[in-house]
Amino acid sequence: MSAFKDPFNEKTHLGACSCGKHHSQAEHDAENAVLPEDAGVESLNRRTIESAVMRAVFPNDGERRRFLRAVGRSTALAALSSFFPFGALEAMAQEKGALEKKDLKIGFIPITCASPLLMADPLGFYRQQGLNVQMIKTAGWALIRDKVLNREYDASHMLAPMPIAMSMGIGSNPMPLNVATIQNTNGQAITLHVKHKDKRDPKQWKGFKFAVPFEFSMHNFLLRYYVAEHGLDPDKDIQIRVVPPPEMVANLRAGNLDGYLAPDPFNQRAVFDEVGFIHLLSKEIWDGHPCCSFGVPTDFVKQNPNTFAALYRAILTAAKMARDPKNRPIMAEVLSPASYLNQPSTVLQQVLTGKFADGLGNVRNEPTRADFDPFPWYSMAVWILSQMKRWGYLKGDVNYKEIAEKVYLITDAKKYMAEIGMPVPKENYARIKVMGKEFDPMKADAYLNSFAIKKV
Repeated sequence: MSAFKDPFNEKTHLGACSCGKHHSQAEHDAENAVLPEDAGVESLNRRTIESAVMRAVFPNDGERRRFLRAVGRSTALAALSSFFPFGALEAMAQEKGALEKKDLKIGFIPITCASPLLMADPLGFYRQQGLNVQMIKTAGWALIRDKVLNREYDASHMLAPMPIAMSMGIGSNPMPLNVATIQNTNGQAITLHVKHKDKRDPKQWKGFKFAVPFEFSMHNFLLRYYVAEHGLDPDKDIQIRVVPPPEMVANLRAGNLDGYLAPDPFNQRAVFDEVGFIHLLSKEIWDGHPCCSFGVPTDFVKQNPNTFAALYRAILTAAKMARDPKNRPIMAEVLSPASYLNQPSTVLQQVLTGKFADGLGNVRNEPTRADFDPFPWYSMAVWILSQMKRWGYLKGDVNYKEIAEKVYLITDAKKYMAEIGMPVPKENYARIKVMGKEFDPMKADAYLNSFAIKKV
């Protein structure tokens, strides 16, 4: 801005411009947002916005010129800025402009849920957006949480409930977070040790030791939901332990666990290693449920709007690619190396294509075993909150709608999905069916109170 003269302070006669309506050509140029060709994007956007606001407030040319001559441009903008958020408008106009931060550190856990986040790296989607992203493989979800809290990661692959819990300060110090995208839907399973092939009825699971990857995970909430629907109290009749996903197969093999509800590829890996069988895909509990999300600290979004927009576009472009079934075999090959998922490509192909051996002698074909719909429905967040309350993680009254709409960035999702040609839902809330039971996100407490087994 400092490189430009104040055109409204020039003392010349009316008509001294190309259109004959202004006191000077400079005034004409400024009012019509005409700047030198080498003007920076920031200056151009700012001047365009200011000019548009001036025209909106003073639609009459004569009145606008008289006002500007009387008070001066700087005073006029200072007055208008108290009513119009120039900074926010400028950020929106610039989002394809200069990046505030190009070098980013993003954490991930080596599971297939992270596929869009990971595929954006070798496919060059981050680089296309001008970003230099370092993908950091991390040992477990507690470490992911801590590194985000300590600002060691700019953003991270997270379990779907984590940004909600962290924003509320449940299980950690509070840090407002936003969910930019759902990283994947479905993509989990209940796997049991091969010695339990004769125990397919959950009523036979009393005393079983199960693992989930984290307390604030869909795995924990879906396992609890499933056993409770079969009459077991998950806090009394079974044991639920937190085990990092990469350690689950080894613990199953060692007999430390009877089973787990885990993210893939560790369900399929147990079958591959002949130590477990797939009892149930998580999509058979709730088809289309979220598993993981992409979490970004709210202050990062506010301080780096252009960088956030670029990151959003890169990840959504990868999600669009991942949703196409014809790309799944090549994804399995790309993600197989140690730097990403460190799994045999055969295992990843079975997960990603949905044609898999279940360890019971069957080959199943479930194309949506894992899917990558990025849309962050508010109803997903409300369901998660209802289960947090059901099992005692959350006490007292809960403003489900307020929390969901504060954490999940649906407006951004709709905007950027449309920008790259992805279909965009018109609604923000969707009705959900879990094990045949409908969940109305507008009646979360009634839903919660309908369960016989709960801690509330």
